[in-house]
Amino acid sequence: MEQTKEEFFHDFRQELLSSAEANGSFFLSEFMEKVANELIETGFSEGFEVCHFRAQRGMRVDGYWFDDEGNLALFIADFDNRVELTSLSRTEVAVLFKRLISFLEASTNKGLAQSLEVTSPEYGLARQIADRIDSIYKVNLFLFSERSLSEKIQELPNALVAGIPVTHHIWDISRIHRQQSSKNHKEALDLDFVQMFGKGIASLPAHLTTHSYQSYLMVMPADVLAVLYDKYGARLLEQNVRTFLQARGTVNKGIRETILKEPYMFFAYNNGITATAQSIEKSVTDSGLVITKIVDLQIVNGGQTTASLFHTKKRDKADLSQIFVQMKLSVIDSQQSDVVVPKISEYANTQNKVNAADFFSNHPFHVRMEGFSRRLWAPAKSGSQRETRWFYERTRGQYADQQSKLSLAEQRRFKAEHPKPQMFTKTDLAKYENIWDDHPKWVNLGSQKNFKQYAERIGREWEKSSDSFNEFYYKRAVARAIIFRNTERIVSNQNWYNGGYRANIVAYTLAMLGEITKRKKESIDYLKIWNEQEIDAALENAISTIAEAVNGIIIKPPHGISNISEWCKREACWKQLTDSAELITNKILPKFFSQLVSTDNILERRKADLTA
Repeated sequence: MEQTKEEFFHDFRQELLSSAEANGSFFLSEFMEKVANELIETGFSEGFEVCHFRAQRGMRVDGYWFDDEGNLALFIADFDNRVELTSLSRTEVAVLFKRLISFLEASTNKGLAQSLEVTSPEYGLARQIADRIDSIYKVNLFLFSERSLSEKIQELPNALVAGIPVTHHIWDISRIHRQQSSKNHKEALDLDFVQMFGKGIASLPAHLTTHSYQSYLMVMPADVLAVLYDKYGARLLEQNVRTFLQARGTVNKGIRETILKEPYMFFAYNNGITATAQSIEKSVTDSGLVITKIVDLQIVNGGQTTASLFHTKKRDKADLSQIFVQMKLSVIDSQQSDVVVPKISEYANTQNKVNAADFFSNHPFHVRMEGFSRRLWAPAKSGSQRETRWFYERTRGQYADQQSKLSLAEQRRFKAEHPKPQMFTKTDLAKYENIWDDHPKWVNLGSQKNFKQYAERIGREWEKSSDSFNEFYYKRAVARAIIFRNTERIVSNQNWYNGGYRANIVAYTLAMLGEITKRKKESIDYLKIWNEQEIDAALENAISTIAEAVNGIIIKPPHGISNISEWCKREACWKQLTDSAELITNKILPKFFSQLVSTDNILERRKADLTA
C-alpha cells in the first residue's frame, strides 16, 4: 500500500533525526544534504556544498554548487524540525526566494565578501560569485521545504539578477514524496512539443505491431535539442550517460567544426541520438506523422551531441536553424523500463572508450556486491544480540522497493534486519573506496565525477582479476563505511569545527590516515572493525587528531585562492597535506599504531578469501 503524504513526512522526519544523531550533524544540515542527494541522483543538480549564512539585511543561503557549464545553484531551506506536516504558502515562498536573491545581488560585487570572515564558507561563496560573475550563464534557485505547498505551484517565473537569468525550483515534502514513490524513483521529464515549440516533431514508425514496444525515427531540429538541454540539462540524459558524458562543459571538436562550417552536412556526418520514453502522443498532419508529446524522455546515447549543440550555440552564437539530428526513440512500458532501458543504453554506448558495461547497475561487480550484502550477516555490536545486514542498493530505490509488497509486520522485520543507516548506494561505495585507494581529490569533486572515476578503475581491475572482489573486499568496504560515518560524527563534535567544509575535512582526514599507515607499510585492521561493527577509542583519537591538523591546513590556502572548497579540489591541496604527513604522524598516540596490521597480512587475508 502506498504511503500517504502524512505517513511519508513522519518516516522522513524519523530517518532525518536518526541519521543526524548517527552522523553528529545539525538537523538543518542533514535535511539539506538528504534532499540535495535526491536531486543529484536524478540530475536536477550536479552537486551540493553546505553553506549556512543568515544576515540581518534579509540575506540567507544554505548551500550552493558551481558546475562546469557556467551554472550556479543556490539553495535555501524552509526547515524548523516541525513535528506535524503543515502548509507552505505562496507568500512564504516569495519571502524565502527574496532572501536568496538578496544574497546573490550582494555577492555580485566584492562588497559582501569584504565584510565576511575569510575562512568562512559564506566568504568563499560570495567571493567566488563576484570573481565568476562574467562567466555565470544561469542561476538556479532551489527551495527545500519540510512543509507541503498549499497551492499547486512548483516553479515561479524566471527573473534577471545582474543580467543573469534566474530560475526558481521548489522541492516541498509532497514533491519529494512523489519522486520517491514513482516507479523509477525519479520525476519523469514530460515534453509537450506543441506547447513549447508550436508543432510536433516529424517521425516514422519503425516497429511491428506484434512487438511489446514501439520504435520511431525522428528528425529533431538542433534548435529544439539545444533549448531542451538549456532548460533541463543533465535530466535529459539517462543516469549512466549523465555520469559518464565525457568532457562536461566542453564541445566535441568535430561536431563544433561541422556546426560552424558545414551545418548542411550535420545529418550525414553525425550518428544521431538514441532515446527512450514511457509513452508518446502523436498525430497525422498533411506532411505525415508527428510526435506531439513524450513522457519521460531519456537520451541513452548522443549526450555529447546534444551538449555540443547547446554549447556551440551559446559560446559561438552558432545558427542551428539548418541543422537536424536523427533520433531513434524506443517507447518502453514503465514495467519493463528498469530492465530494458539499461540494456539499450549499454548496447548503444559500446563504441565508447570506456566499456559501458563497466558502469551499469547490472555489471557483475555490482551484482556480486549486492549478493554479499544480502547473504552476509554483520556481527552484533557490543551489548546487542541481534545480527544485521548492510544493504547495498545496486539500483536506485531497491531498499524501498523490497518493502513495498511486505505486510507491516514483515516491513518491521526487514528494517530490523536491514537498518536504514546501514543502507549504502553505488556512489557511497565509490566515496568510501576512492578516499583510501585512489585519490581524495575525486571525492571533493562531487559524487557523480567521483563515481565515474571509481567505475573506470573498477572496470580495469575487474578485467585483470574479478576474483579479487571477494568477501574480504566487501567486508573491508563496510569497515570503511563505518570509519567514514564515524569520522563525520567526530568532526562535527570537535570544539574547533565551525560548521563549514565537513565533507572536505572528512575526505582528507581519511586519505591522510591511509597515507600515514601506508608509509609504515601497515594498515587499519578492517576485519576487526567488521567483527565489532564500530571503531575503538584509539582509532577515534587518531581521527580527531588528524582532522584538526587537516582543518588547520586547508583553511589557509595559498595567496590568490579565495574559496576553500575549490582549493580542496586541486592536486596542490593534497600535496600540501602529504608534505605535512610526518608532522601529523608525530601527534598521534602510540596505541593507534600498535593496533595496525602489516600490509602483507592484509594481502594474505584477501588471497585466502580468493581460494576459500
